Amino acid sequence: MDETVRIHVNGDAKACRRGATVADLLQDLDIKTERVAVELNLEILDRAMFAHRALNDGDRVEIMSFIGGGSC
Repeated sequence: MDETVRIHVNGDAKACRRGATVADLLQDLDIKTERVAVELNLEILDRAMFAHRALNDGDRVEIMSFIGGGSC
């Protein structure tokens, strides 16, 4: 049995281990969860669900970072 699943992250093909969660993916990519939003198959995920949502073959993940700033 194959130990990996194929997903797309921000449009790029990526392999991840079978059973990995969104939180695992973010950790593997060295992305801190505090300042990102994640869309999984067109659904915006609540940050509390990152550790509970498993990634499946063919999933499409979009990771958006928030950038602070503003004008004086």
